[in-house]
Formats: sequence, structure tokens, C-alpha cells
Amino acid sequence: MDSKLTFLGTGAAWALPELNCPCAICANMRAKGERRTRTALLLEADYTLLVDCGPDILAQLETNKIKKIDAVLITHEHGDHYIGLDELFVFKRNQPRGRFKPIAVFMTPQSWEVIRTRFDYLRTMGVIEPRMVHPFRWFESGPFAIYPFKTDHGTFAKGSVGYLIKMPASGGGQKSVLYTSDFKNLPDIPDEIKRPDLLVIQSFWFNEPKENRPSHMSFQRALQFIEALDPVEETFLVHMGDADMVPGDPHNSMAKKYEPLNPLAPPGSNTPYPIPLDHDQWNEILQKVLSDYRLLHEVRVARDGLSVPL
Repeated sequence: MDSKLTFLGTGAAWALPELNCPCAICANMRAKGERRTRTALLLEADYTLLVDCGPDILAQLETNKIKKIDAVLITHEHGDHYIGLDELFVFKRNQPRGRFKPIAVFMTPQSWEVIRTRFDYLRTMGVIEPRMVHPFRWFESGPFAIYPFKTDHGTFAKGSVGYLIKMPASGGGQKSVLYTSDFKNLPDIPDEIKRPDLLVIQSFWFNEPKENRPSHMSFQRALQFIEALDPVEETFLVHMGDADMVPGDPHNSMAKKYEPLNPLAPPGSNTPYPIPLDHDQWNEILQKVLSDYRLLHEVRVARDGLSVPL
């Protein structure tokens, strides 16, 4: 089997476009028929590793015709990253009695403390086998070597981690994928997570907001982390949101909209870049930023269902 990374979903906690939202971003995406489900990744190399398991996971697995899950990584204890664990029960229900083995689900003890209150029955029913991981300690799952690292995602996600995942490559050797998940900052950037082959990084806003209450990463600040982490091949943006204020949008007064701190603009200009309203605009403006600032890394916005050979 060829190794690959599949983006099952690329949206934020409420998906895009949001239900009943008339803002410029949601309206434009809706008019174009675009949709971003909650962010989740799948890594395959004769072994299937799911990264996060949110409320859209059933549809995501059906859409991508996923027949098995060998293990799961949970990045943190927010519902859009774990609330779909119950859907894994079908993998046991549809096996002959006695053949199914519980799916290993890796997470920090702080995350399990929250998740167990809802899903400990999956453990007692033999659907999942919770396994605790700790930042900066390698562990293995099948042919994957995995390195959790601490991320700052606010006081309500004390167990939040990102993962560096090393896996077999299709042509031999290894490929490494670094996934930040949701974060506002990295308390430490250990050498182990620098220079991955691929970087998957959150980009909830285009511009950094004046007040970052949900402790997420903006594209504006993500540029600094892309430079610091220095991926070898390519960077993908995920967990895209609709919380930027779009100039002239009458719906900027919505509670979810955040005023920008210092909008990203071309060098030497006081005219900010426009706020992307859809996938094509994101990639077009992204490439303009990379060119204007002479940034040499390859970066693109992932979309739901995108598969990248490894």
C-alpha cells in the first residue's frame, strides 16, 4: 500500500460555512458550494492512524471509504477533536465475535481525565484502549514513531499537544509529518520537531486579533512558526475559520468576529491584504504574501479530501 496523508476535514469547531451565518465568508462559501468539516487527518502506510476524531468523523470516514482504524491520536480535550469517538463502535459491531481488537487511542492524562467522563464505556466495552502519552517522550504505534510536544491552547485545554509522526514512505525510508493542532504558542520548540518533511499548521484567522480569547493561531503569526519549524517539503494550513472582520461586511458585529491587531499588509504599505472569502482566494492571497515577503517555503491551504502521497 502506498503511504499517504489525507485531510478528512479542514475546518474549525463549528465547520464552514456555519449554520445560519450570513457573514461575508460563510455567504461566499455557501454560494460556491464549499464546505470545511471539522479538522481531522488520516495517515496510511499498511496501518491506519487517525489524528483527532470530531463530530464529522462518520461522514468523513464514509466519504473516504476508510475500512479500518488501527490507532487514534487525540490532540486535546475539546469536543471538535474527540466527540466522534463513539462512531468507532461500528468497527467492533461489524466484526465476527471475538475477532475485533480494541483501537489504541493515545492522549495525555489531562485529556483523558476529561474524555473519560463521557467515553470510559468505550473502554469497558472493548472498543478503545486508552494509552497515555507525555510531551517530549517518543512512543510507537505500528510502524509509526510518534513524538508529542506541548502546545499552549489556553487554560481549558491543559492536555493539548501536537505530534511529530515518522512513518514509512512509499519509496522506502521515512517521511515525517508535524501537526500542531490548535495552539496559540509553543512553550518549547525542541530540535526533534524542526525540519519535518511536511508541516500541518492551524490558521484560524487570517490576521492576528487584538484579543486572542480562544487561544488559536492566525495565518499572520503562523508565518513565524513556519520559518522557525522550517519544513523541508511543504506546509498545509488547516482549521480554517470565519472569525476575521471583512471590511464593509455588515455582520462584523457578530460575537465571533475579532478586530485585527495590526492587519497584515505588503512590505512598505499601509493597505492590508484582503480577507480571503473562499479556498481559491486563500491560496491566491497566500501566494502573494509569500512572494511579497520573499518567504521560500511552499505553503498551501488544504481542503477536505485532499490526499498527499508520502
